[in-house]
Amino acid sequence: MAVILNIEASTEACSVALSEYGEVFFERKNSEERSHAKVLAPFVEEAIQYADERGRAIEAVALSCGPGSYTSLRIASSTAKGVCYGRNIPLMAIPTTAIMCVPVLFRDDIPENALLCPMIDARRNEVYATVYDRALRPVMPTAAIVIDENSFADILEKQPVYFFGNGAEKCRDIIIHSNAHFLSEYRTPHAKQMMPLAERALLDERFEDIAYFEPFYLKDFIATKPKKLL
Repeated sequence: MAVILNIEASTEACSVALSEYGEVFFERKNSEERSHAKVLAPFVEEAIQYADERGRAIEAVALSCGPGSYTSLRIASSTAKGVCYGRNIPLMAIPTTAIMCVPVLFRDDIPENALLCPMIDARRNEVYATVYDRALRPVMPTAAIVIDENSFADILEKQPVYFFGNGAEKCRDIIIHSNAHFLSEYRTPHAKQMMPLAERALLDERFEDIAYFEPFYLKDFIATKPKKLL
């Protein structure tokens, strides 16, 4: 398996990781908001130097492609494209909400029939969310949602749903159902969590056109109440 440079900078956290053969062997992260322009490029430069000095050539870049902050995604996208152009290596785009699910999937206390709903915070009662099954197949595509007491009511009547991410906490007192579960420890995604999804994308050769690739900006959404999901 090739060495992959993983870049995650879609929310307030910013991180970079190198992975190979199912293991992360380098990581840098910063959780200070509005620091991406200052820290991301040095993190990437340090990762490249670390790999080169050990004779482990980076063969692909995986980018957390959103949804997320417009400014943060632009910074991360430009950085990732620069590395790909400079080294003539492919770019892979990994959905941010899928990355957020990775640590949750490793828990052994979540039922097999449960759905996962990572949420990214927006204004007031709005979140950006995707609903996945345990195989990371989207049950509801990524959308901007205005949260009220009826949000996700149809699926909550049928099966448990686990909500997490930096947008989930404000929904805890609004989405009240016995099948609604909130995981407060998974607020933001990190580059090391990208590893299994990035390796799968590499095996499947899911490469982006570097010249035309654009991240999944939050501004592209119009917030709505969720439709019937199932």
